[in-house]
Amino acid sequence: MAGKVYLVGAGPGERGLFTLKGLKVLKEAEVVVYDALVGEEVLTLIPEEAELINVGKRAGNHIMVQEDINKVLLDKALEGKKVVRLKGGDPFLFGRGGEELELLTKNDIPYEVIPGVTSAFAVPAYNGIPVTHRDYTSSVHIITGHKKKGEEYDIDFEALVRTKGTLIFLMGIAALEDIMNSLLKAGMDGKTPAAVLEKGTTAGQRRVVATVETLKEEADKAGIETPAIIVVGDVCKLSEEFFWYEKKPLGTKRILLTRPKDLQSEMAGKLRDLGAEVMELPAIRTEPYKENQKLKECLVKDYDWLVFTSPTGVKVFMEEFLKEKDVRALWKSKLAVIGTGSEKELRKYGLKADFKPSVFDGETLGRELAGVINSDRRSGNIRVLIPRAAIGNKELTDELSKAGNIDIDDIPTYDTVYASSPVVDERSYVEEGLIDYAVFTSASTVRGFAAAMEGADITKVKAVCIGKQTEAEALKMGMKTKRAKEASMDSLAQAVIEAAAGDL
Repeated sequence: MAGKVYLVGAGPGERGLFTLKGLKVLKEAEVVVYDALVGEEVLTLIPEEAELINVGKRAGNHIMVQEDINKVLLDKALEGKKVVRLKGGDPFLFGRGGEELELLTKNDIPYEVIPGVTSAFAVPAYNGIPVTHRDYTSSVHIITGHKKKGEEYDIDFEALVRTKGTLIFLMGIAALEDIMNSLLKAGMDGKTPAAVLEKGTTAGQRRVVATVETLKEEADKAGIETPAIIVVGDVCKLSEEFFWYEKKPLGTKRILLTRPKDLQSEMAGKLRDLGAEVMELPAIRTEPYKENQKLKECLVKDYDWLVFTSPTGVKVFMEEFLKEKDVRALWKSKLAVIGTGSEKELRKYGLKADFKPSVFDGETLGRELAGVINSDRRSGNIRVLIPRAAIGNKELTDELSKAGNIDIDDIPTYDTVYASSPVVDERSYVEEGLIDYAVFTSASTVRGFAAAMEGADITKVKAVCIGKQTEAEALKMGMKTKRAKEASMDSLAQAVIEAAAGDL
């Protein structure tokens, strides 16, 4: 039985501009065939188990020619797979989506087209340029700026000039001079405002606003690169008044977030709301022990305290515990957490933490919990269970032991494994200095990042860290650091804002 192909527009780059339907289909994909123009924020949404096929289409640089791409879509569908053809922008706006459907139609392969937000409208909007405005123009025209080498444009430039509308040229940077000269020859006033907008809706966003007769010169001075679009018309002069993206606290900042994938959404959302482009590249992933006999033995015991040092620790313990019992069986135990993340995870199970330290680190948790235990002690030995990562630090248990007469079961419940993205080359971003800040939420994420960057110079990385142990690990690697005042997501986001304001 044949599978199905989805032509999905990935939008201009920013993840927030990817459609809800596109996201739903992408998460269910078995095969993803993607272009070079798909934004990194969207690429990191691809399911880990999906087969990846990079066709790398960008002007003048194709890993795979169009005919071969068409054949790949057909072949994968004939294997019965759910195939997503992920294309930058919109698949039917100079995206050759129609060509890709021809072979599918001929072979009776079912398909759907999921439109995407086009850069023709989104990029000007992010640069403060309304493509229509009742005081300036009543029409907008989108034109391909691409032409074959040595050939003339098959475009009626005189007709375009007569429209007096906003003109948007996609894929035209290599032919910028030809386009401007053609408009001038067709009778356009050389003083007409014009703009080149580079890497719109991403951290690399830049713009040059000039006139038709000066745009090429000004773009060259600025070193404008692809991908970029060209906008011509009086609306371009509104950019200086209406620009807004760069005004956000983290506008035009690219941030590498290294938290485990299943725990990234809250922090990534905060940073994106502040205007950052966030590359969610987990430097680690967590793998629960499949058969944990030691933990099973602990589940039949009664503990005075259960101590959780991470949201993952809570999740893994509760999933195992609920296989045997329900939450009422925990009534004898008090619950301690290292911070707000673990506290929130407990609440998902209807549980409330009895203790949280004043500073969210292992040493403080151990020292302050030991004090609470001694002040409340009514009997001899106190039994404590700590279900956590196999590489948990010793400071917690060392401090607890100082209270005396405490039996501690420190049980590893999951491994922390170093990971890297199969679709985004984070190493090249680091080596080329394209990452403004790396955000670390644990010492293990620092070590995972360093492992992924092995051989690269990471001493220039600016690290924003959630706590002193995380910062110590980053300093050990030679990074420049800034530490959040508190070990919370809000405080960490504020530390990134302060770093961007010149404090790092």
